[in-house]
Amino acid sequence: MKTLLDKSAQAEITQRIQTVRPDSPRAWGKMTPNQMICHLADSFRGTMGEKPVSMRTNLFRSTVMKWGGLYLPLPWPHGLPTMPEMDQHVSGTPPAEFQRDIEDLLTLIPRFVTGVKAQHPLFGAMTEWQWARWAYLHMDHHLRQFGC
Repeated sequence: MKTLLDKSAQAEITQRIQTVRPDSPRAWGKMTPNQMICHLADSFRGTMGEKPVSMRTNLFRSTVMKWGGLYLPLPWPHGLPTMPEMDQHVSGTPPAEFQRDIEDLLTLIPRFVTGVKAQHPLFGAMTEWQWARWAYLHMDHHLRQFGC
């Protein structure tokens, strides 16, 4: 199972991020490529406690959903609602200059891997491995959204 603790998985994700273009067509959802980049950056900031995030965890989400989302070898479903603070259509960080937003996201990845994490807004407390697995899967999900 790929995680961001693995340098080769980090390199893969970095390379895929660099293939996203402002006009990359989306396969599902409402975000533009630049909004997706900002969404991923906001998600890292939220998990590191740098951006406030509302908590919506409960027993089902912190056990069954967390286990299924991190351990089942299935792609994540499309169209699940995101937290308003991470939604660029609501109160997420608005996109600025595309290349600068990509560079910003790329600087957050190593900080996330080595940094202290808050609780996940749905899954609650997670181990270092679970955080690294979530981060890989979250980025993979959205990069696949844009064919990258």
